[in-house]
Amino acid sequence: MTISMYQASIPVSIRTLNNLINILEKGATYAETKKQVKNLILIKKAVFQQMALLT
Repeated sequence: MTISMYQASIPVSIRTLNNLINILEKGATYAETKKQVKNLILIKKAVFQQMALLT
């Protein structure tokens, strides 16, 4: 029995991305309840860090 690259990688990637979504939703919920961090600040920080890698 052979296993394709799709069968070996896609289910794992989907599971990982779903876990990431859950983590981000929990973080957003925490930030909203604490009212200490605004969503825009989080987005700017994430974009800034990603842009720094391009320089």
